[in-house]
Amino acid sequence: MSFNGELEHFPLVDVIQLLHMTSKTGVLQLKSPKGECQLVFNKGFFISANHLNNKPRIGKVLIDMDAISQQQLNQALTEQKNQGNNHKPLIATLIEQGVIDKDTAYRGLESLIEMTIVEVMSWPSGSFSLDVSQVSISDEYRYFPEQLNHEILLNAQGVLMDSLRIYDEKIRDGSLSEIFFNEENCCDAAPEASEPAIQEITADMLGLEDLDTVTKKIPDVFIGLKDHDSVDEHRRVVSRTLPEATVEQQEQLVSFLAGISTSSPADTTPPVTAIILLTQNEFLSHAVTTVCKHENLFVFTTDEENGLDIVIDQLLARDLHPVLIIDIPHDSDGVQTLSLLRQKSSVFPQISVLLASCSHTWHTIGINALGVGTRSIIPRPCSRCHNDLYITELIAFLAGICPLLKTITPAPRPGLGHHFIASFNQLKSLSEPPEVAQILLQFAALQFERAVTLVVAQAELIAEKSIGIVAEKTQGLSAPLMFHIPLKRNSVLQEVVEKGRLYYGQRRDAELDNFLYKEIGAPHNPKIMAIPLICRSKVVAVTYADFGAKSIYPPQVHLIEALALHAGLLLDNALYRKSLEKSV
Repeated sequence: MSFNGELEHFPLVDVIQLLHMTSKTGVLQLKSPKGECQLVFNKGFFISANHLNNKPRIGKVLIDMDAISQQQLNQALTEQKNQGNNHKPLIATLIEQGVIDKDTAYRGLESLIEMTIVEVMSWPSGSFSLDVSQVSISDEYRYFPEQLNHEILLNAQGVLMDSLRIYDEKIRDGSLSEIFFNEENCCDAAPEASEPAIQEITADMLGLEDLDTVTKKIPDVFIGLKDHDSVDEHRRVVSRTLPEATVEQQEQLVSFLAGISTSSPADTTPPVTAIILLTQNEFLSHAVTTVCKHENLFVFTTDEENGLDIVIDQLLARDLHPVLIIDIPHDSDGVQTLSLLRQKSSVFPQISVLLASCSHTWHTIGINALGVGTRSIIPRPCSRCHNDLYITELIAFLAGICPLLKTITPAPRPGLGHHFIASFNQLKSLSEPPEVAQILLQFAALQFERAVTLVVAQAELIAEKSIGIVAEKTQGLSAPLMFHIPLKRNSVLQEVVEKGRLYYGQRRDAELDNFLYKEIGAPHNPKIMAIPLICRSKVVAVTYADFGAKSIYPPQVHLIEALALHAGLLLDNALYRKSLEKSV
């Protein structure tokens, strides 16, 4: 699977998790105005990393780890220098000298990759692309004694968690700007010797055996801080993907894309729609990415179905509305597309699915596609259908597609407004907290898969009735669960009780894991809601809800909050009337 996207909209954390969970092999290229770097994967594991200007050297990393001394580093550098162009990598030299072992080499590479990840996480913007065509490892790193051929693969999930911890620590102590990649920390060289310019810290550098998926070649020098000319980039893509077009036609496309790249976006508000383009057409991927970026639309392009569910889940978790566009090739019979449409409509009924097709495809599967959940079919220009008009039609298509996509918004759950009014009216006749809490519980369960009422007691919560926990949601209310959750600091539930404010977001803490999820099981996604029921300025109950084993269907939380506020006011009025009656 190859894919492309923007780091502002699809964070590096999500990209790494996607590659790890789909066991991908390839080179992840990361670019930003601050520079470039690469992360190399093999079957979802890290095997290599390098940064924009190769400042972080493995020798400095090992010294910082107290694995070697400056004297030992100098000796290894001197040996490398004496070997000339046939020198072995620094790590191999240190291993052969008996200075470090395989485990130390492993830790050194892990630290280097963590440094790269932390650096990229500090970038305010940037782009990413995965190249699965080859994993470049220099031939000069392949020749080691047989005993050094150990396979060292770094678990991406573990390295990512360590990187996040380091990033958080640096944010807290204000030292992120100084981390790893500064001039003072970049040089491994001793005064009398300099470390050869190793362009990548690679799998072979640590003595890995040859990987079947690795293409061995001398890589180009990796240059950081390049001044990327968007016009040249557009021209390269156009000439490579549309060689049949005339020079004049190619320049028309380049001019159109360059004009979009240099002009200001029409809208700078945060995007709420996320475009996922599934296409084998490299030019279409590049062009749609360009126009979506201009219109401030999130866009993620890929050429493979595998991994789409993970991407959709991640977007839904960020309250974005995924719009999946499936580009159908001219010669496709549509059978595979129809199967994919049925699967996505069944698993993710909350997303919008569109087809981009030429007239040939419409005649083949058009009606059937609309019948299995396709929201719309976009007429895409086709070189075989439009012949000489193809470039003209293509420019018109690109100019109009983003305004169309911006009109696609998530559809609310059917009947939710009606249920809100019904719940609102039900509350008018109620005056007891348990009855009121039950209405909130039932309304929350309309938008979440699981919900439970937690009654506030002295320094703890007591689980009352629930929906979707001990039985299917369709079975309705359960009997009181009656387990206890202590109210402790740094717990989301304690914060809701203390502050009296709704919480909706991704949150993991010890109290949820050790008490709530121990009883009801952890949800598939950590996005949860907890909303207080307040009576006389005191929280008397909390309605907890999550999505259980299903994907996120972004809720209209403001309706739940409005209902809870109304319920609290009614309870206040009921208690006030009772106090008046007693005083008469």
